[in-house]
Amino acid sequence: MRYLFFTNTPAHVHLYKHAVRRLQADGHEVLILGRDYGVTVSLLEYYDLPYLVYGSCGPTKGSLLRNLPRHFARILRLAREFSPNLVFGMGSYAAFAGAVSRAPVVLILDSEPTSLDHRFSRRFATTILTPHAFRKDLGQKHFHFTGFKETAYLHPDVFVPNPGIRDLLGLDTDERFAIVRFNAFGSHHDVGHAGFSPAQRRELLTALAEYVTVFVSDESESLAFDDLPARRFDLHPGLMHDALAAADLLVADTQTMVTEAALLGTPAIRSNSWVGADDMGNFTDLAVHGLIYNVREFDTVLTLARDLAATPDAKAEWAEKRDAYIADKVNLTDLIVEVAAHMGAVEGIAQVERGAGVRPAP
Repeated sequence: MRYLFFTNTPAHVHLYKHAVRRLQADGHEVLILGRDYGVTVSLLEYYDLPYLVYGSCGPTKGSLLRNLPRHFARILRLAREFSPNLVFGMGSYAAFAGAVSRAPVVLILDSEPTSLDHRFSRRFATTILTPHAFRKDLGQKHFHFTGFKETAYLHPDVFVPNPGIRDLLGLDTDERFAIVRFNAFGSHHDVGHAGFSPAQRRELLTALAEYVTVFVSDESESLAFDDLPARRFDLHPGLMHDALAAADLLVADTQTMVTEAALLGTPAIRSNSWVGADDMGNFTDLAVHGLIYNVREFDTVLTLARDLAATPDAKAEWAEKRDAYIADKVNLTDLIVEVAAHMGAVEGIAQVERGAGVRPAP
């Protein structure tokens, strides 16, 4: 069989990397079409995955819009040349590739606010898989799985943290540290949203540095470190999850890394303009189970960050909560491989429901 995967962002590389390897090991032909965005290509190289780049995109909304026509034109050619039997992706690019190559399409979606993309892509999808906490009805092709897209690569069955990560970070054995992640707000789903202001970023880093060593991952790479009591996270991005698993705290105005921290048992504070009554289901669910804080007011972020940074036992408490939470969550890589075997068909999904944590969306 011939399987085509789309990795538009670094998180998509992690989502599919184990499934791609397993399908290759089973003798299937696999191709990833990746977008040169952030560290996506660097991760594809790091994991030695079979890929071609369909286009590039900078960390601005204008860059994405300018490049869309070229993206679709190249996807048209590459998809037809590869002639896949099944396409996996997270939105319009995968839906388009399936349409032009006449292949079934499996979409794994986890962001309810991306309505325009959903309206287009669901028309061409054979099956849509979403986390159990997803609060939107996408029709008869829509199935829930018990977990998140991050359980494809952070489920205990597949993720083993690097025991040497503290040495790689230059930390002493008992040195406590926090990771702070800043969003560039350049993707299509970021339109109209914002996180920490430049002044708030500096105030947050200064406050945390009173208690812990601080590492910063800045998606826009615009932060100047000259007079800040923080270090740039300068390891290969493929080591970020190992660092996140060892960290005592994550503070972020991004999305994905907050879920990743929760699934690794690391206390996490999330603050951006999505937070509120209409927040995404996965973040609401994680907050209900005490694994993350969703906070809009910056003063509250500072208070929580200081309290968690000053509490050495917080990490152990979060690890216990995480173990209880993830006990019934599906290893999403297993499910992706099973879905691939059934060609993504709705009737095939029905065959893998039992024991796979999958059910029709209500």
